[in-house]
This record gives sequence, C-alpha cells and structure tokens, in this order.
Amino acid sequence: MTKERHTDLIRAEAHRLGFEFVGFARAERLDEEARHLESWLQQGAHGRMAYMENHFDLRIDPTKLVPGAKSVICLAFNYFNPKKQQDPEAPKISQYAYGEDYHFVVKDKLKTLLAFMQENIGAVAGRCFVDSAPVLEREWARRAGIGWNGRHTLTINPKRGSFFFLAEIICDLPLLYDDPIRDHCGTCRRCIDACPTGAISPEGYFVDASKCISYLTIELRDEIPPEFKGQTDQWMFGCDVCQDVCPWNRFSKRHEEPAFEPHPDLTGMTRRDWQEITEEVFSKLFKKSAVKRVKYAGLLRNIRFVT
Repeated sequence: MTKERHTDLIRAEAHRLGFEFVGFARAERLDEEARHLESWLQQGAHGRMAYMENHFDLRIDPTKLVPGAKSVICLAFNYFNPKKQQDPEAPKISQYAYGEDYHFVVKDKLKTLLAFMQENIGAVAGRCFVDSAPVLEREWARRAGIGWNGRHTLTINPKRGSFFFLAEIICDLPLLYDDPIRDHCGTCRRCIDACPTGAISPEGYFVDASKCISYLTIELRDEIPPEFKGQTDQWMFGCDVCQDVCPWNRFSKRHEEPAFEPHPDLTGMTRRDWQEITEEVFSKLFKKSAVKRVKYAGLLRNIRFVT
C-alpha cells in the first residue's frame, strides 16, 4: 500500500507540474539495449558525437548513476506548437527550439518534483535527467509505458504522438511499475520514405545519425558535407520531417507552457531576413533558446547551406 500511495502521490504532482505522461520502471541493467548501443557505435552511426562512446556502463545501468537506485520515474512534457513559419521559402527551425531551452525549463520542474518527494515521502535519494546525461531515455520511456519507440526511433504515445520531451528521476524509492506499450507502427513506412537524407534504415528502428539533418545542423561542428546540398529540406536547425508525417501525431495537442512560445518576431522572419540576420538579431531571437548551442556562426553556416 505504501508503494501504491507513493506512486499515486508522485504521479499527481507530476501532472500538476505540467507533465503530460508519467510512468515508472524498475531500475536495472539494460543488457539487451547495451548490445544494440554497442552495435550502433561500432557501425559509426553516431557520426562525430564522440561523447556517445563515453560512460558506456553508466548508460546501461542506472544504479551506477544513483547507488541503490530502485526506480526510474519517466516523464513526458509536451512541446507541440502547430504555428508555422509564415514564409514557405524561409529556412526552418524545429518546433522544440521555438522557445526557451527545454533543458532548463523541464529540469526546474524535475527538481521541484524531487523536492516534493523528499518533503512528502522522506529521505529519497535521486537525480534528475533531461537529455544531457548518459541515460537511455527512450528505452526507459518504453519500459515505463510512456510509449513505444517507432521506426524513426522516437517515442510515440498513442494518445499524443511524439512531440514531447523525455525526462527522468532515478531514485532509491521502490514504486509500482508500469507495463511497456506494444509497438503500433504496423506496416507504416512514412517516416522512412519521407526522410530527406535517408537517415532511417530501410526497415526502420535504426537511424544513422551522421546522415540526420538534426545532427548535420546541430551536432556537426565542421562544414556540412557537400553531398547533402539540396537534401536538407531547408532545415537550418533540427528537423521535424519524420514527426510531421507520422499518423500518430494527428493526436498532438498544443502545449500550454508559456516558456515554449517563440519570440514574437521568429515565425514572421522571411528567407531574406534569415540570410541577412545579424548577431544582434540572433541574440534577441534566441536569448534563452537551445539554438544558442550552435552560436551565431553555426546558424549562419546552416542558413547558407540550406538557402
């Protein structure tokens, strides 16, 4: 009964903080996923993201991140915004980067949730993670019943699609655990067929990150390889193609987080505005945005490549 009460308490507070979905998984070593990750790395599918090779043991075993860990609390935070950039010829930016950097917005909510647990349950040891630590978040989301990992490898929830951020609290508190959701992709291949650079393998469930537009425009620090010229579908930061074509995203609903609203001038920028963007305008548009990760020079590189 204590496990049930604690689980219900955490779920209710997470929903109050704005998390759309909450699931719970047993903290244990991910042996099968370890083999998949090792194979992915051996094939060089991580491109120049050398950090993916680091901390392998931490990635596959949450008890090495939090000693004595019993549970992985998985959470999903909606960021879907149907508002599009007005100029169809303007270079495009992924929805997730419209507003403030989600790492900080979601991490603050996670810290509030962990503090709530410690105040209302007792001495809970735990750590918060939002896509910036060695945690295989999509596998934990699958195990916690948040969704299944689609052919594009992103987590899909049958009620809301895939436009949400994943986050975790790994803690030493035993809880009631959810069951995984089965794969509902069926015979659908829309994401595979729509990927502008062919980054998704022919059968899906494997992405060569070195071909992914998000990798090319964000992770890659060198010049974008010339063979991708004309294949980037005008994306200057990130890419939403595989999500935009996914039938499950017909269930997406607009987010309610003010911090994720774009700067008032962002969606009205024309192709020419982007081509002539100054560092001052860049700083104004992306003051707290994840786009600052590529810096002004990086965004200029991308704009010149895609236009």
